[in-house]
Amino acid sequence: MRKQTIGAVSVVAAAISLLTAVAVADELTPVGAERAASKDGLVPAFAGRQAPQSGWEYGKFRGDFWKHRDEKPLYSIDAANVEKYTDKLSPGEIQLIRQQKGYRMDVYPSHRECQLPDFAEQNSKENLTSAKLAADGETVQTAQFPGVPFPQPKSGAEAIRNYETRYRGEGIEWAPVVTAISPRPGSTDWIDAVGPQVFFFPSGKAGKTTPSDIDQLSLAAYFSVDSPAALAGQAFVQRQFFDKDSETYYYFPGQRRVRRMPAYTHDAPLIGFENQYLIDESNMFNGPIDRFNWKLVGKREMIVPYNDFGMYSFKTKLHDIATPDGIAADHRRYEVHRVWVVEATLKPTARHVASKKVFYLDEDSWLALVGEDYDAQGKLWKVRESYPIPVWELGGTCDNEPFVQYDLINGRYVLDASSIGQGKDLRWYEHIDNPRFRADFYTAESLRSVSER
Repeated sequence: MRKQTIGAVSVVAAAISLLTAVAVADELTPVGAERAASKDGLVPAFAGRQAPQSGWEYGKFRGDFWKHRDEKPLYSIDAANVEKYTDKLSPGEIQLIRQQKGYRMDVYPSHRECQLPDFAEQNSKENLTSAKLAADGETVQTAQFPGVPFPQPKSGAEAIRNYETRYRGEGIEWAPVVTAISPRPGSTDWIDAVGPQVFFFPSGKAGKTTPSDIDQLSLAAYFSVDSPAALAGQAFVQRQFFDKDSETYYYFPGQRRVRRMPAYTHDAPLIGFENQYLIDESNMFNGPIDRFNWKLVGKREMIVPYNDFGMYSFKTKLHDIATPDGIAADHRRYEVHRVWVVEATLKPTARHVASKKVFYLDEDSWLALVGEDYDAQGKLWKVRESYPIPVWELGGTCDNEPFVQYDLINGRYVLDASSIGQGKDLRWYEHIDNPRFRADFYTAESLRSVSER
């Protein structure tokens, strides 16, 4: 198995085209993607934002109103034919197909329809000459938001910051969200943590915002647990900043106390999930980047999750999709797209359970579509996939909230940020005037007031 993985890495390395000269502006979109189709025709030319078909409104299943919904797969990849497609797959995808029972990837025609609103595109254009990282080469010092801070990145740190600061409106709400952890080997017991979740993005307001305009607050999050009984009542708020470490406060119902959690960052395990889910694994990657050296490897064509409306099936039963063997194939969709490859290697002076992380970022949206972790011995360990769709509330911007993480060593997996089986879709807000979408909601005092019973 180890020889196969090394061989896959060499195939991937040969497929990557290194970044060379900066293309002229009319060849690129405002966020830095190549407008033209690929030479082999597998990646089409950039088409731009598309409206939903008539009749869609929030609360209706999004997939029913996507104009390409009736397409059929061009081909499928499984353990029997995976060797034929290794030049278009990541090492993690290859190993997942080989190892996961019955795992299949259905590949469909590709569509390049992710596009930011006009105001965010204009900010992205201005960022070409004005955005910069601080002297540490990691912290965003100045940029115009909403928008892509580094449309033509020169480092891996700039590329991953494009993902972390992507436009998602002013906020997202799950009512509720589910975080599912598959059973231990030999067991049938899932951990299905369910409860309300809210994200607030101060930089998502239409117009122009710099980090200094919003007191350096990049993201605020709230999550509480209604079930299962063992976790019910727990809740936390977190504030992430452009220029300093995050602040997290956690409510423990047994103690009826809110506690500050200064170590609840990086590779600290999320409470209640049997060490299967770490803080910086949330949403593919989350939080500070300071423990790794970030390398921009280059671009390549790759088969990646895309237009995965099946992962937003809020009326479908959770475990009809999240099965013991993984996410059901007929709810995942794959297309060929160009991606940026970013490699993060643990700094010699830093500590983390992963020695290396690799991310594959979509050129049109900067979304992290596939991710991989390697353990302390350099062995492929975890594989992540996210499931992007166009968000019509945000004018066709694409986002990738639901994601899955497979542990190749112990066989378990995590599904998070999903509304599957919850009876209500997650919701993006271009603008919202609500107390839960203000900075003062994400404080210890506020958490105590909404949690005490």
